[in-house]
Amino acid sequence: MKAINAIRMGGVEVLPLVEGGKGVAVSNGASCGAWASGGGVGTFSAVNADSYDENGEVIRQIYHGKTRRERHEELVAYGIRGGIAQAQEAHERSNGQGRIHTNILWEMGGAERVVRGILEGARGLINGITCGAGMPYRLSEIAREFRVHYYPIVSSGRAFAALWKRSYNKTREWLGGVVYEDPWLAGGHNGLSNSEDPARPEDPYPRVLKLRQQMREFGLGEVPIIMAGGVWWLEEWQDWIDNPELGPIAFQFGTRPLLTQESPISDAWKQRLLTLKEGDILLQRFSPTGFYSSAVRNEFLSELEARNERQVAFTQEPVGDHVAEYAVGPRRRRVWLTPHDRARVAGFEASGFTEAMRTPDNTLIFVTPEKQAEIVQDQVDCMGCLSSCRFSNWDQHSATFDNGKKADPRSFCIQKTLQDVAHDGALEHNLMFAGHNAFRFGSDPFYSNGFIPTAKQLVERILTGR
Repeated sequence: MKAINAIRMGGVEVLPLVEGGKGVAVSNGASCGAWASGGGVGTFSAVNADSYDENGEVIRQIYHGKTRRERHEELVAYGIRGGIAQAQEAHERSNGQGRIHTNILWEMGGAERVVRGILEGARGLINGITCGAGMPYRLSEIAREFRVHYYPIVSSGRAFAALWKRSYNKTREWLGGVVYEDPWLAGGHNGLSNSEDPARPEDPYPRVLKLRQQMREFGLGEVPIIMAGGVWWLEEWQDWIDNPELGPIAFQFGTRPLLTQESPISDAWKQRLLTLKEGDILLQRFSPTGFYSSAVRNEFLSELEARNERQVAFTQEPVGDHVAEYAVGPRRRRVWLTPHDRARVAGFEASGFTEAMRTPDNTLIFVTPEKQAEIVQDQVDCMGCLSSCRFSNWDQHSATFDNGKKADPRSFCIQKTLQDVAHDGALEHNLMFAGHNAFRFGSDPFYSNGFIPTAKQLVERILTGR
């Protein structure tokens, strides 16, 4: 196994081991500071980060505003307060010596306001910003303003080229590195393009090599690329280490820090990770963001799959094969189905899925009365946690905060489920993000007999390569 040597990143020498940012209170100041104290780069999430009361207890994010706009302002305030609290804890846990990054999602509601508020309130405590989930053109301007390094998250050289040519070329001195997030292997939301097949993973090496070649054209041959997604034992990546073709490479670990003593996830979640089998991670497209995402297969995802399968197309008038009349909703408004689909609907209703809900694509899905009430209430309670949400039709850039489309009941409220699972909610009934190698917890001898390491012990183990 090759020696793992420090590399230069963000103007300093650090171990090439980066903690990946995991949204909604899962990467916090405790895990970030502990990782950084081991010599790597710690990352806390600035996505709906937890804040604390005078007794050190988590303040649950409860919304009182009567309108979406009012609740959105509460969301931004919660985010800023929480991000500052996590930065302070990370700084303290690393004894003021570690490298601390914060992770922001550009498509998060109020993203720019939140990150500016955090950087202002935690000046001097944060060394870098990582940012993905969209095309964060303004990231470099924010980094320059607050004199921190920035680390865009991309899934291709083409995406980075677009960012560089439009914006980043003006602030090259603050570019600390580029995160390549593999769209088939990384946990959470992934950047699969329309031309890429989610069922046909591509080898990351040629994709990262293309990114490096693109960066060299811009004079960025010595700026580190951070490989994110699928990294477990470094001995499996020996060909990448000290490889002159790739240039300086660091490795990001998002899933493995979940199973540490400092990780804030519940003990039940940690034990669940130890029991995962290959195939238990699902790459799916139910997210209200419209992106694919990787999560643990459970009853929550199974219900979404079933909900989408109980779906039929309709027309407003009898057209072509759509000649079977059907009445929708309490006003019994008529639509037309095909005879085949009308028979399917009879089967849905006989099984208890009696409520038809319209989608933006002129289809109906069928759910139970209880599920319909839950979906409608979640849509009503929207606080604009995304810049644009297909589940609730929120759009923060619209004068009316409405994207002009019908809310899509095939999706779900991502804020609700991620807050719940991060705060001891039921594992089977919430979204549990994880990378596709999460099943390896159960077979890795490092975790034998249920051993859960500290973050520092995990960094030391990773440095051995195996």
